Amino acid sequence: MEKKMTSGEIAKKAGVSQKAVRLYDEKGLLKPSDYSEGNYRLYDREALQVLEKIVALKQIGFSLEEIRDNLIKGEAGNVEEALRMQLKAMEEKRYQIDKVIDSINRTLDRKGGNLDWDDVAGIVQNVSIDQKADEWHWDALKHTSEDWHVTLFNAVNVKENEKVLDLGCGYAKIWRNNWKRIPKGTKVFGYDVHGSWADDFAKFIPENKSELADGVEFKIEFEDLTGEAAWKKIKKEKEYSLILAHYLYFEVKNIEDIVARASKVLSKDGVFSYNGYAVNWWYVFFKNDFKAMGLDTSFMDEGIKKQKKAQADSEAMLKKYFSKVEAVELTNSWHYSDSEEIIKKMLENFEENKKYILDNKKKIKDYYDAKIKKDGEVVCERISVFWNCYK
Repeated sequence: MEKKMTSGEIAKKAGVSQKAVRLYDEKGLLKPSDYSEGNYRLYDREALQVLEKIVALKQIGFSLEEIRDNLIKGEAGNVEEALRMQLKAMEEKRYQIDKVIDSINRTLDRKGGNLDWDDVAGIVQNVSIDQKADEWHWDALKHTSEDWHVTLFNAVNVKENEKVLDLGCGYAKIWRNNWKRIPKGTKVFGYDVHGSWADDFAKFIPENKSELADGVEFKIEFEDLTGEAAWKKIKKEKEYSLILAHYLYFEVKNIEDIVARASKVLSKDGVFSYNGYAVNWWYVFFKNDFKAMGLDTSFMDEGIKKQKKAQADSEAMLKKYFSKVEAVELTNSWHYSDSEEIIKKMLENFEENKKYILDNKKKIKDYYDAKIKKDGEVVCERISVFWNCYK
């Protein structure tokens, strides 16, 4: 007759605590095979195998609820699906950990022993900015056919021998994605508020310099554009024929100060290319569809109203420093063939209205499923507003 194990004995064999065994029992994961005369739980070899499975699954990141609901039953389909989902989750965690490690290393390299808690806060901010930028980039790659940075490069119309000041150059996609198209003699002075992006592009330049047209040069630095040190460096070149300030308003609090400073180093016939707060065309797109579905659009109307005011305020601010301000509308198409991904995009844009959207999810999903079935996809034509400013 097989000898039964107490909770202490089975815990020791599996390498866990008795408290863990009791928890797994409470969660419905591990049941005793018998009870002693004193009403203590007893476990057999089969229970030990279940416990070892629980321990193994916890080690690769599954929650107790996931183990109970999907894996203990052991259906092959459920196991494969759960493992694939867990693999994706672990890859996302690895990506996040890699970003943190990278940001810590860069901070240590830059600061050495001269560190304070503001630098720690900076690490958190940098990781957050990195992740948001990467998420947008991956989303755009998946759902757009045209390269947005090619569209943007065409719009700014860089000329031969142009002297460019790129403020907040980020991953420098406008340059990387048009690398062989940069006109000869172009000189680009890039200053980025995000250290890891500036460092990354600084490495990219020498590795790909042989593909550039004659005379093209880059100088990229990590600088706080709200401080005097950066502008002392910028002023050394006296003036620039093209200044780019794209998406910088996401990363600095006093964008007007930077616009004012930039206006002073723009050449007489130069162009200051800027984008700021404007109408989010996802709001317009979803508002039209919600109307067609007979759903409430009041929160979208309110959002669009605020965005229109912010856009008008941006233009008014620019007119304080430039005699001529021209709005330029750039379009790109986003394509969706999965209604769940459309709803995900909707939730990203309307976090405060998540409950209303989820309460009406079936109606929304049916609407987009019908459109996809009819047309093969759902297309959103997004319009982004940029301003070309002149002295």
